[in-house]
Amino acid sequence: MKKFTKILALLIAAAMVFCFAACGGKETPDAGDENSTASAVKVGFIYLHDENSTYDLNFIKAAKEACEKLGVEYVEKSNIPESNECYEAAVDLADRGCNIIFADSFGHEPFMVQAAQEYPEVQFCHATGTTAHTQGLDNFHNAFASIYEGRYLAGIAAGMKLNEMIEAGKFTAEEAKMGYVGAFTYAEVISGYTSFYLGAKSVCPTVTMEVQFTGSWYDETAEKEAATKLISNGCKLISQHADSMGAPTACETAGIPNVSYNGSTISACPNTFIVSSRINWAPYFEYIIGCVEKGEKIDVDWCKGIAEGSVELTEVNEAVAAKGTVEAIEEAKAAFAAGTLHVFDTSTFTYKGETLTSYMADVDTDAKYTPDTEVISDGYFHESEYRSAPYFDLRIDGITLLNEKF
Repeated sequence: MKKFTKILALLIAAAMVFCFAACGGKETPDAGDENSTASAVKVGFIYLHDENSTYDLNFIKAAKEACEKLGVEYVEKSNIPESNECYEAAVDLADRGCNIIFADSFGHEPFMVQAAQEYPEVQFCHATGTTAHTQGLDNFHNAFASIYEGRYLAGIAAGMKLNEMIEAGKFTAEEAKMGYVGAFTYAEVISGYTSFYLGAKSVCPTVTMEVQFTGSWYDETAEKEAATKLISNGCKLISQHADSMGAPTACETAGIPNVSYNGSTISACPNTFIVSSRINWAPYFEYIIGCVEKGEKIDVDWCKGIAEGSVELTEVNEAVAAKGTVEAIEEAKAAFAAGTLHVFDTSTFTYKGETLTSYMADVDTDAKYTPDTEVISDGYFHESEYRSAPYFDLRIDGITLLNEKF
């Protein structure tokens, strides 16, 4: 009888493993950590790509860190496209007992909303989305971080490098042009490249920038080609809002300084990497887990920044960065903390030759993208304050878009 029971148990365990593998996820309970505490929370994560994407890897690392720290069981589903497959993945996670489900890509949003409507007892959280504050669902939430602060700081590092090269006689101040590889012409990307540019401009006032879009969040070939085009156009430094190693490796090959995104590329690009900014999602994951454990409401829109540890810079590669870069970044951080520095200070840029005193942004996001909210007051554009996802969509002077079809 004992032998039969043992065999039956093994068969059941094998069946469970097979069933899970067929579902396309990876379940990672934290039962082996003696310091973890038991939790009734189970979190499901939906990723657009996998660990080969710097964007998704950033979420994957944060999920592991937060869930293992809090002793929470979690399940991960990778390579889930922005299609009905996201809805199916969310439903599967809900049916498997997840009481929090998180998706990491903009286009996942409508499918997460659909699942949230069908599973009111499950909390659905979504990164970079725009509609939670208008959906009226108690169990659907958007989250982002004020990454524009991090990009501004990274821009300071870029401007310092340009100044160093100008002083070394490599080019003139008027030739201080940067290149930027962007995915799409969304406000999120526009906000990002503009804040990077303004950071550089704060220390290198003659800087200009060209932007080349790829039409994809992750396309290594297209991103490499975009960076190569920008370099051939005379750009002296490259940054990006795209998720592969395409642009950094193009810079390493050409010997062009690079500011990457979502993590250090120093191991692959030791001669060109300067610094990288990233969103640290661990604080948000810890926050939503804590809310569910305590029976508290999750914010409809959540957005934190450098002060809360949700926006970070990697260590500066001082072998490539200009002297004084670390000190300049720390000075700007202190100004952010003191409230004396605002990334989108309207006195630091012009739009069609004018200094803006008013701007109506599309915060509520209807089908026609109708402007609905005044976002300039006290001398600056209030990004990510009226909803978490960026809505800065101004094409400011000094930045040239080489293509706009995406």
